[in-house]
Amino acid sequence: MSINWQAFGLTIELALVVSAILLAIGLPLAYWIAFSRWRWKFLVEAAVALPIVLPPTVLGFYLLVALGSRSPLGRWWQSLTGHTLAFTFTGLVIGSVLYSLPFAVQPFAASFSSVDRKLLAASATLGASPLRTFFRVVIPLSVPGLVTGVVLAFAHTMGEFGVVLMIGGNIPGITRTVSIDIYDQVQASNYAAANAMAVLLLIFCFAVLTVVYALHRRTPKQESWTIGPVN
Repeated sequence: MSINWQAFGLTIELALVVSAILLAIGLPLAYWIAFSRWRWKFLVEAAVALPIVLPPTVLGFYLLVALGSRSPLGRWWQSLTGHTLAFTFTGLVIGSVLYSLPFAVQPFAASFSSVDRKLLAASATLGASPLRTFFRVVIPLSVPGLVTGVVLAFAHTMGEFGVVLMIGGNIPGITRTVSIDIYDQVQASNYAAANAMAVLLLIFCFAVLTVVYALHRRTPKQESWTIGPVN
């Protein structure tokens, strides 16, 4: 049995980059979802949750069109770099961020919603700005949910197949992730190599989730979350 460590390393890199980006963009988006009183907020919530129910090939197809050489974004990127976003690692990152967005934003928003509003009011009474309250009150009280969101996004990115295949194709060292490599090995009837990669991915993801659940058990107060609208 042989393991394609290049594909595994590329997948780890992709998952780390996507998790970092989702943490940066997911926090303000989740905060807005949790605290906004906008009447039509449910439209944003539905858009965020859409990748959960949308077939990966559908999302991948439209992303391929949006990032291709015929789209305004694709032409603009090609004029800057000399190549399109499709079938590149950058394209994989964009697609993975959109596909894993709800797995980060929903736990973030659920954690923010569970913060006692009286604490926020007390912080404002003491003269703290909303930004200072966010970092000194909301974030510390939401750590379990934030960790859950980041880890779920990481693990979800590790196992992506449809989106990365549509956007990235199968270029060794550039877009060939673990899931694509497993598919290739099965297509070639090399079940031993496919099994080795599958077992490696299974063990790795199980270990990551085990750490998360262990951390949750050590946290005094936990708030549950679900993939769905946040009131």
